[in-house]
Amino acid sequence: MNLKKMARWAAGAAVQFLYPLRCPVCDEIVTPYGEKICLDCLKKLRYISQPRCLRCGKHLQEDEREYCLDCGKKEHFFKRGRALYEYESIAPAIYRFKYGNRREYADFFGEEIGRYLGGFLAGVHPDGLIPVPLHPKRQRKRGYNQAELLARAVSRYTGIPVYDRMVARVRNTTPLKRLNPQERQNNLKKAFHIVGNDVKLKEKVRSAVIVDDIYTTGSTVDEIARILQEAGVREVYFVALASGKGL
Repeated sequence: MNLKKMARWAAGAAVQFLYPLRCPVCDEIVTPYGEKICLDCLKKLRYISQPRCLRCGKHLQEDEREYCLDCGKKEHFFKRGRALYEYESIAPAIYRFKYGNRREYADFFGEEIGRYLGGFLAGVHPDGLIPVPLHPKRQRKRGYNQAELLARAVSRYTGIPVYDRMVARVRNTTPLKRLNPQERQNNLKKAFHIVGNDVKLKEKVRSAVIVDDIYTTGSTVDEIARILQEAGVREVYFVALASGKGL
């Protein structure tokens, strides 16, 4: 181990000693020391298993064939996507990650996405990761954007660059969990816009992966995918931490 690596390791160990990591599942101090999740808690996570929807990656129910009910009824602007966990198994952790200032969870979640969805990401050959933006007012209140933290953690694991200033949220929309599918679609109209020069965007990003914490019906991903395609991005995909049931 060279001096730089030793210094980084020592600095990391000192920080963890002073501010020990919290487990993303139980929110207690992680045991054993040096891990990012309690080993017993790791067994409680439920990964989305086969068969999966060919479009959004949700686990298919018995009465669903190639596509889930949501994707069977709706044409999406994104090409394909994958989520990591079944929402019910990770919901409390996502809530703390978003609203409880548990930014440290991002490292574990990003590594998990890189490890389990790395094959999907490598297969679509993205030029960049685009986190779903928060409205500035909401981000000031929260202090951070959990999708951006997640995207940066995925980037550290995969080497795919993050473009966090490419898309801006210009309308402070109503939280989607309170709305039905049609209301979600209407709520997001003109909520986002492309920042910067479209010509440079076309040269820089031809294939993009949108990063978010939760995928439900795809309304947010679709709207961002639509404006990216209008700006010249040829193919848009997504990855999400968890997938919930549609409405």
